[in-house]
Amino acid sequence: MRIKVCAIGKPRLAYAKAGLQEYAARLERYTRLELLYLKEGSPAQEGERLLGASQGYLRVALDERGEEVDTLGLRARLGAWEMQGEKGVAFLLGGAEGLSPAVRAEADWVWALSKLTLQHELALVVLLEQLYRAETLKRGEPYHR
Repeated sequence: MRIKVCAIGKPRLAYAKAGLQEYAARLERYTRLELLYLKEGSPAQEGERLLGASQGYLRVALDERGEEVDTLGLRARLGAWEMQGEKGVAFLLGGAEGLSPAVRAEADWVWALSKLTLQHELALVVLLEQLYRAETLKRGEPYHR
């Protein structure tokens, strides 16, 4: 299943760039991954950009008000989508103001990485690490202990 990550703004912090490179490289061994950084603007503009970029994909909005699941729950959800024949899933991350109500309303799932409000670039790294962890679980590899 293809994975597309649509995020508002490009990462600027060195630790985030390094983490994203590391986990993107790891993930690409298992799936087709596309990281797409979209221009900042008003929440409405950002929402339009996120929805446009994710057209044709199952949409997952990352929002602290969303459903919390553990890693095994994430793996189960991704596996269920694969079994249903989904071709790809897009993970949507808003800018500094978060996601617009329109994005949350259009999402197939609203997922909270944590109840904590995470810095945008840190949330990207956590997302890619969890997607990588889910892929290694699927294959029975020892990364997830």
